[in-house]
Amino acid sequence: MTKQTIITLPGDGIGPEVTSVAVAVLKRACKASGVEIETIAQPFGGTGYDLNGTPVTDETLELCKQHRFVLLGAVGGPKWDELSADKRPEAALLKLRKELGVYANLRPIKVYPELAAASTVKEEVIAGTDILIYRELTGGIYFGKPRESGEVDDDPYSLDTMRYSRSEVQRLARKAFEAARLRDGRVCSVDKANVLESSRLWRKSVIEVSEEYPDVELTHMLVDNCAMQLIRDPKQFDVMVTGNLFGDILSDEAAMLTGSIGMLPSASLGDGNGLYEPVHGSAPDIAGEGIANPLAAVASAALLCRHSLNLPNAADAIENAIKTVLKNGVRTADLYTGETGTVKAGTKEVEKALLDAIGEAVAA
Repeated sequence: MTKQTIITLPGDGIGPEVTSVAVAVLKRACKASGVEIETIAQPFGGTGYDLNGTPVTDETLELCKQHRFVLLGAVGGPKWDELSADKRPEAALLKLRKELGVYANLRPIKVYPELAAASTVKEEVIAGTDILIYRELTGGIYFGKPRESGEVDDDPYSLDTMRYSRSEVQRLARKAFEAARLRDGRVCSVDKANVLESSRLWRKSVIEVSEEYPDVELTHMLVDNCAMQLIRDPKQFDVMVTGNLFGDILSDEAAMLTGSIGMLPSASLGDGNGLYEPVHGSAPDIAGEGIANPLAAVASAALLCRHSLNLPNAADAIENAIKTVLKNGVRTADLYTGETGTVKAGTKEVEKALLDAIGEAVAA
């Protein structure tokens, strides 16, 4: 049996709870594929600040770069809101993404049939939705410079810069087109080209890449229209590619199609490195209560198996276990609607159900 080391950054709030479940499921699935998973846990985010006076240490960053594959929980919370920008938990996340060079953020938006009724959107609108969002992750307004605050004529101001280069856009666009070739063959590029200069470059750069993929259909959509279309007719989308800010907002909106943001995993890839994390936040209001939904973290572990560990069987085992748990009616509080045949379950109960499902599949 081979060994593989994964760095875990449980983070803040419910992060440690959902990461614990993800690690347990990851180890079980990978063991069945002949790989033993070893983990090295490091403080990160607000927890890291409390322990070390910084949200992420150089030692942690070096470990992540050395071992290349990282499973993250969640960061942030009101406790750290008053810290300076460089000390806030979110600063650690941005720094980690940049240091690892993980420029391509994959966010699958899939509506499970068992959860179609859990969404606030009509079931007939969302049933069958299967979208893959490619969000640029290491550029745009989150990293652009200048970034400053000042004052002119006694009037304070702040400035953030949205900057994209042709090469940044095109390396992500190629990932999206390649993914579309394995799906329904459609890419929708989302921008604000009617107003923003950076979006005009974005659109032109994506069009240039599209010429390399004549078998993939390319369309363009303005971000405000896209926000509406996601709710009006989500099934019109196959693969979506967009910038950092727009992707952040649209993927969180799309999360509600699935019934809960607690269902959305993500994979951030680049330069051979992989950062995997649930889309949801740290939810400090329910931390420690044992009711957090771990399925997004678990699904992120499946993406780790698929994209970084090259263990498709382990990825399938995890994803099938999630389907089994949902089919059997096991629901955390965020998904529970009182439907006949469902039961409200805590985080650890969901973990046991997942592990049982994987065990049964392996035995079969």
